[in-house]
Amino acid sequence: MALPFELKIGLRYLKAKRKSTFISIITFISTAGVTLGVMALIVVLAVMTGFERDLKEKILGTNAHLVVIRSGAPMDDYRSMMERLQQLPGVEAVTPFIYNQVMLSTGRHVSGVVLRGIDPASDKKVTRLSRTIVQGTMDSLDPPRGSDADPGIMIGRELAKHLNLFLGDRVNVVSPTGTITPLGMMPKLKPFKVTGIFNTGMFEYDSTLAYVSINQAQKFFDLGDTVTGIQLKVADVYATTELAKKINRTYGPDLYARDWMQMNRNILFALKTEKVVMFIILTLIVLVAAFGIASTLFMVVMEKTRDIAILKTMGARSGSIMKIFVLEGLIIGVVGTVLGVLSGLLISFNLEPIINLVQKVTGKNFFSKEIYYLDHFPSHVVMSDVLIISVTAILISFLATLYPAWQASRMLPAEALRYE
Repeated sequence: MALPFELKIGLRYLKAKRKSTFISIITFISTAGVTLGVMALIVVLAVMTGFERDLKEKILGTNAHLVVIRSGAPMDDYRSMMERLQQLPGVEAVTPFIYNQVMLSTGRHVSGVVLRGIDPASDKKVTRLSRTIVQGTMDSLDPPRGSDADPGIMIGRELAKHLNLFLGDRVNVVSPTGTITPLGMMPKLKPFKVTGIFNTGMFEYDSTLAYVSINQAQKFFDLGDTVTGIQLKVADVYATTELAKKINRTYGPDLYARDWMQMNRNILFALKTEKVVMFIILTLIVLVAAFGIASTLFMVVMEKTRDIAILKTMGARSGSIMKIFVLEGLIIGVVGTVLGVLSGLLISFNLEPIINLVQKVTGKNFFSKEIYYLDHFPSHVVMSDVLIISVTAILISFLATLYPAWQASRMLPAEALRYE
């Protein structure tokens, strides 16, 4: 099938002649600018998406998808409430929990932590805590019946480092809300044995969280047969907002449901905002390249004045002349976009080996896993992002062609040939 004559002429104008070397260099620079802009956008957004995905996995690895608590008081009817919540559409599993602040003391070291009481059997169905344990097990939190052994406690890896604790060591749990005596308030103290050490991959969790069995937490805080709330696991982690609203409407002001996005709103909003800002900033690279495309077309129009006049005298319409230069600019934009997408995907899919190679060659550590608290460099390509970047780059290239092409279409043959 024969190509339209506008496309043929546009392709021919892109080929360099001896006197058009400078224009060809600008064309090459414009194409390279689009390529670099698209490549940078894809790589940066892939890294930021990877970080966001990794952070969400760590948050959901420690926390439930949705938490239901009673306002201002412990939950005494939690068993019946668990049965009702389990029947809601989309809910896969539920588990009770107790949440309170305490201090851990080893004699020489003291640290304030959040103590959570959990039911190991049902907690495994709701959270991924059991998968983060690097030493010990969560099944030994309760001592055997009739045994005088200390109850078990699980602590984070960073907290274990801070308190210099190892598996099997004893640690005292101190509650600031103790008993009132004639001498004043006396804090409650109870020894626990470290039966597990976990590593969630988040410093805030690994340095401030400790877990005991829900039975031991009820005894230690004198809660009787009550809990702080109920944790839920749902089938769709992004449908928790509507489920939380439904629970709040159904059970009134007495119960309050919060999903994982509400509990981590600040950090998730910061990540999303940063991603949008980076997209806008890096799009400026493509805009700079678009100015190069416009400059190239202006120079081509000036050089091809005689050709434009001849085409018009042969019957070419203004629309066809405009189409020639629009297509020429679009070719530069499309070629740059395609090269940028291919190079961006290649780098994104092989980012960690590339970083390791650069660090090995330069002898510098650009990405310290200990500082950034990551065991790998996260990179996740979302094809919808790639599509948006490609369409944006081509659209910017198209807009950059309109004014030069319009100027070429307005050229009068007599004016163009006057000085030839």
